[in-house]
Amino acid sequence: MKTLHIAFILVFLANLVFGQKIKTTTTETTKPFVLGLIDEIQSNVLAEKRILNIYLPEGYNQQDTTTYPVIYLLDGSADEDFIHIVGLVQFNSFEWINQVPKSIVVGIATVDRRRDFTFPTSIKADKKKYPTSGQSDRFTSFIETELQPYIDSSYKTNHDKTIIGQSLGGLFATELLLKKPALFNRYIIISPSLWWDNGSLLNQPSDLLTSNLTQQTAIYIGVGKEGLTPTEIPRVMEVDANVLAEKIKGTNSNKVKVLFDYLPEEDHGTIMHQAVSNAFRLLYPKNIQE
Repeated sequence: MKTLHIAFILVFLANLVFGQKIKTTTTETTKPFVLGLIDEIQSNVLAEKRILNIYLPEGYNQQDTTTYPVIYLLDGSADEDFIHIVGLVQFNSFEWINQVPKSIVVGIATVDRRRDFTFPTSIKADKKKYPTSGQSDRFTSFIETELQPYIDSSYKTNHDKTIIGQSLGGLFATELLLKKPALFNRYIIISPSLWWDNGSLLNQPSDLLTSNLTQQTAIYIGVGKEGLTPTEIPRVMEVDANVLAEKIKGTNSNKVKVLFDYLPEEDHGTIMHQAVSNAFRLLYPKNIQE
């Protein structure tokens, strides 16, 4: 019996050692799966460093003459929207799909959404609840005077620029569209929080609505079954988004194209992925690379 016990122990130890060797070998043969790169920019406007998650398309070579469109993504942290939006960009740019041109994606990592994505509000309760809010003018200046020039000087870009924003990011993208429409030529605005400051942005005058705009500008506005807004006097986000689309459709400029997309099977939490997929299909002409 003692001999059997000793034999069992030896067999157990041999299996344990063998298992550890297999595990070690497996670990040594693994390597990171790299989706993009992490860059950063020191912003004098914001007085802070900002992290940028960058996706470079297949075949990108800093030394050749090929240039690429740039898609700027708000809420672009790795644990926010960067990974799945990059997946949509990559998929839609496969040569057998050929919906979107190979593009650089710049994910702007979030620091303080309320601060960066909102303009000053007249609602006292919101001022008190969100004390850092109302600084979108600084974030706009950061994008215009620091971020875009940095990306253009550091990467192989062309003049095709898209911005994607959802919720408060959609509010900010709408503010850019109305106040600085030439910063981007494509706007993908999803579930915009137009309720901010009791919907005052819907009354914003804009060059977008006149014949002064000279740049071709394409706009996608997507909204799901959002429900009532977190305001003292409830608003309906679907209605606000539709009002925005109708306002833009009334422009005197023949340079502006707007598409309104209602997704009743999606809500505020689920809409992002499907809406961006729809936007790529609607905003880009098919077979663009042929």
